[in-house]
Amino acid sequence: MTTAPTKTLCPYCGVGCGLEVQPPALPGKATNRDEAGTPTWRVRGDRQHPSSRGRVCIKGATVAESLDKNRLKYPLMRNSLDEPFRRVSWDEALDRIVNRIRAVRAAYGSHTICMYGSGQFQTEDYYVAQKLMKGCLGTNNFDANSRLCMSSAVAGYIQSFGSDGPPCCYDDLEKTQCAFLIGTNAAECHPIAFNRLREYRKKNRQVKLVVVDPRATPTAKAADLHLAIRPGTDIELLHGIGHLLLRWQAIDSLFIEDCTRGFAKYTQVLDKYPPELVARQCGISLEELEQAARYWAENERVLSMWSMGLNQSSEGTAKVRSLINLHLMTGAIGKPGAGPFSLTGQPNAMGGREAGGLAHLLPGYRVVANPEHRAAVERHWGLPEGQIDSTPGLAAWDMMLGLEADRVQFLWVAATNPAVSMPDIERTKAALRRSPFTLYQDAYYPTETAEYAHVLLPAAQWGEKTGTMTNSERMVTLCPKFRDAPGEARPDWEIFAEVGRRLGFERQFPFRDSHQVHQEFVSLTKGRVCDMSGVTYDLLQREPIQWPQPAGVEFDPETRYSKRLYEDFRFPTPDGRARFGHAHARGLAEPPNPDYPFVLTTGRVYEHWHTQTRTGHISKITKKHPHPFVEVHPRDAKKLDIVDGMWVRLLSRRGQGKFKARVTKAISPGTLFVPMHWGFLWADNAEANALTHPEVCPDSLQPELKACAVRLMPLTVELSGLQIAAEDSSAPPPISLHELIQAGD
Repeated sequence: MTTAPTKTLCPYCGVGCGLEVQPPALPGKATNRDEAGTPTWRVRGDRQHPSSRGRVCIKGATVAESLDKNRLKYPLMRNSLDEPFRRVSWDEALDRIVNRIRAVRAAYGSHTICMYGSGQFQTEDYYVAQKLMKGCLGTNNFDANSRLCMSSAVAGYIQSFGSDGPPCCYDDLEKTQCAFLIGTNAAECHPIAFNRLREYRKKNRQVKLVVVDPRATPTAKAADLHLAIRPGTDIELLHGIGHLLLRWQAIDSLFIEDCTRGFAKYTQVLDKYPPELVARQCGISLEELEQAARYWAENERVLSMWSMGLNQSSEGTAKVRSLINLHLMTGAIGKPGAGPFSLTGQPNAMGGREAGGLAHLLPGYRVVANPEHRAAVERHWGLPEGQIDSTPGLAAWDMMLGLEADRVQFLWVAATNPAVSMPDIERTKAALRRSPFTLYQDAYYPTETAEYAHVLLPAAQWGEKTGTMTNSERMVTLCPKFRDAPGEARPDWEIFAEVGRRLGFERQFPFRDSHQVHQEFVSLTKGRVCDMSGVTYDLLQREPIQWPQPAGVEFDPETRYSKRLYEDFRFPTPDGRARFGHAHARGLAEPPNPDYPFVLTTGRVYEHWHTQTRTGHISKITKKHPHPFVEVHPRDAKKLDIVDGMWVRLLSRRGQGKFKARVTKAISPGTLFVPMHWGFLWADNAEANALTHPEVCPDSLQPELKACAVRLMPLTVELSGLQIAAEDSSAPPPISLHELIQAGD
């Protein structure tokens, strides 16, 4: 264990805040303790980190309190899901895994082997997994929970610009004239980045903020203009703004002529979205629509930001491209304070994209469908020509469908919790239960997904292994190991590499440490948009580095933390021009109807993270949100005789759940909001994804987790044959398994 503070990166959201972590006790200083009096690591913001400048939210500030809670320390195995786990040695567990992979390949082929990974991986973990799956095993069936998070942004960037990669940086937050936020509650979900924007606006009152969201979130309450549109009408709104910009000739004709293609066809699309019609469809006033368009027209430096509200949609890619279109028609890209900025959900979803961590990608922003890309990676990995399959692998939801149809024979899940986070969760659980063999690799136990595993492998987590992560602004930070992993837990990349060696690929996995993994990975980025060939551990030990950073190029002290893509207005397409998208709005995949009259949207709360695997063990956070809840507008609540604090039931075509009603004008009438953090370990029958549907965007394959049709009613309980309304009973729902575990502790 080190005795000095360690500079690292927060392992939660994609803002990528720098942290300093101090040991539980330093010479001459008081010991830091949690609420139970146990010595803990002390966490504070790193004032030298360029992205966060010393700021940290409650999740980052308390992250060390979860380090030793409910950890998986040793390999566990069982023969069937009906048996209890038994502790085994690493050799016994690895032998079973390797023998099973060999048997499945021989009997069914490599295409029946899948791995589902995570934006919680470090880039080194991601990279070794790609080499094992897509290279050595010859299957592209690696996908990650970033598919549920950022894949529409990836597809939108590729289709519009020719490559993935957010073109903006956090420096733009303090140079913009107008920030246009759509589908993001950044004040709660990306708080430190949003605080930079908020503070800049306080000093520059002329800077405008537009927020598009059906909810009056803390982000919306800070806005000059809040557009509370109906869920699913984002494309109508964006095309309506584009229609007005074109009508007013508030466009950059020279940029359009010299730097883009497809504008004429785009204008034909805009013709179908007159402002009067758009305002009616979106449920906003014509004046509000015109004001939003005026902000775009009157400001040269417009910075748009978005997150799950656009991405998690059955037309997510079309939404992203419709937003990018506004930048292309006004030339608001490649300039300080301007551009389309995707706010990444997870701490290393960007690193995963760079390493090829989705089923259609290869390292270095390459794609499996491109023969030149495949050949370059095969040469780099020392594999025969044709080893990498030319067909994209199974995306996240397709893996569940594959389990249903017996087309998946080996499922490897690592650092994620699909038994909570997948859509249509009861169907997901049924698919997981059908799996002939599931290997689950995680740092914590129990989790909901562990219920469906045959083998559990203990993984080292944040602070227990060394690697890199890339945040939303393309800033790469080294995350050093500062403590030993508990028990026999190992880094994810080491587990992947050991399995590869035992399968006979010793030459492909010679790595002695993560430094060697990183060196091999960054050499594959040379000449690509995400060129990190000049990024080394030695440099990263001094300071974070923003890519592109080619080998041999020295830092420019003036611009090292404010790099933008496409400043020369040339794009990585065959002709160097960006492309306008031409999609029309299709609307929600599951619109409301008389039987299910409400639209349910889901999301995060400020304090919690994903499925609570970490945050659920931190008392400061769980006290803030002890129960799941549903936001209901007072008008809807009154019609249904629902009062604030009452337990209510939500039903969709797929499932149901019970939640505490939070009656608030912060939600639009006809719309409900439920946080997505509670799985069956944390509450009884309160899973948001029991309600959601699995329809996906045809381009990004990202599920529409943000909208489904539901029915709302007061919760009733049966007692001696009588129906008693929930408001007449102060008793909460039955105690959860997690509460029983905590009581046992």
